[in-house]
Amino acid sequence: MTRSDPLDAARARDLAAVVAERHVIVCTGSGGVGKTTTAAALAVGAARRGRRTIVLTIDPARRLAQSLGLGELGDRPHPVAGVDGLDAMMLDMKRTFDEVIERHAGDAARAARIKGNRFYQQMSDSLAGTQEYMAMEKLHDLAELGAYDCIVIDTPPTRNALDFLDAPRRLTDFLEGRFLKMFLAPGMAAGKLATRAAGFGAGLFMRAASKLTGQALLGDLAEFFQSFDGMYDGFKQRAQAVYKLLQSPDTAFVVVASPESPALREARYFLERLAEDGMPTAGLVVNRVTPPPVPAVASLRPAEALAAADRLAGGGPEQQAAAAVLRLHADRVDVARRERKIIAAALHGLDPRTLTEVPLLRGDVHDVDDLAAVGSYLYGHGG
Repeated sequence: MTRSDPLDAARARDLAAVVAERHVIVCTGSGGVGKTTTAAALAVGAARRGRRTIVLTIDPARRLAQSLGLGELGDRPHPVAGVDGLDAMMLDMKRTFDEVIERHAGDAARAARIKGNRFYQQMSDSLAGTQEYMAMEKLHDLAELGAYDCIVIDTPPTRNALDFLDAPRRLTDFLEGRFLKMFLAPGMAAGKLATRAAGFGAGLFMRAASKLTGQALLGDLAEFFQSFDGMYDGFKQRAQAVYKLLQSPDTAFVVVASPESPALREARYFLERLAEDGMPTAGLVVNRVTPPPVPAVASLRPAEALAAADRLAGGGPEQQAAAAVLRLHADRVDVARRERKIIAAALHGLDPRTLTEVPLLRGDVHDVDDLAAVGSYLYGHGG
């Protein structure tokens, strides 16, 4: 009796139910694996099923606009031509952070004071984790708005896909860290900050802050934290609310990878982390796999195909063309087998629920029709 491939069941499923039913779809994975294209294709599939849909990208490289055939994409919903009910937008991190400050400050004067602070202006553009936290905030806003049946998130291009889950916690930890007490201490003058910091055990942070702002701006740092006092609960509550939304059965995480070992290792790690955190995982998409062999020679083994190609190589133009097809077939079969082994090794002992393999397309994805072609692999040929 032949032993079945444990991934065959996952390959037999697709993401049709995800685009038809889930409220939030989060596409994540390492950089350069096709997250943005996958997110856009899922959004097109949801909209074409009659669901009011928005796709949000955190990627400033404008790949989403290109894949949707849009000249540009801003921080407000933009209708996508050719797909009724589909909007797209790109996160403006600074503007979103400003809106968060305005929401939690309590009064306009306090909000203006924080937004005018030089440390805030630097932090809102460059502090690690800010982009991911603001993505969470924008997701929360879109979900509360209630205008969309489906919200698709294209997570930031990052070396570690886990940043999307971890960054909000890191940012709130930063905003309420124990060194904060130093800045809020009565009578603390800017000139005393560096000296007190070393004794307080915050030397590493202060050195980092000095590099970021310059020693002369440490007073701005103290003013920022003093102005921010009392707003931390609001930040934490929002982060917790979004985390709860991400754990909801109405949410689906789609992990995206390519058929290379590093990307698949990270995909496996993220799938395991999602399971540990109780996040609803829909499956794994592996983009740019080697296309299937040419149908006319699909039953030929690579060695047989190469032997036949050698016999035809010295013939006329038609025979040489046939020999080229045979060699292409042999190469594709070898590469496809190698990729399948890599995928099997990376996922050994793991159930990805759904395993969707999207073949390498002939050209770049640059319009809705191309996205529909990708969608035919993601959620069936009805999308």
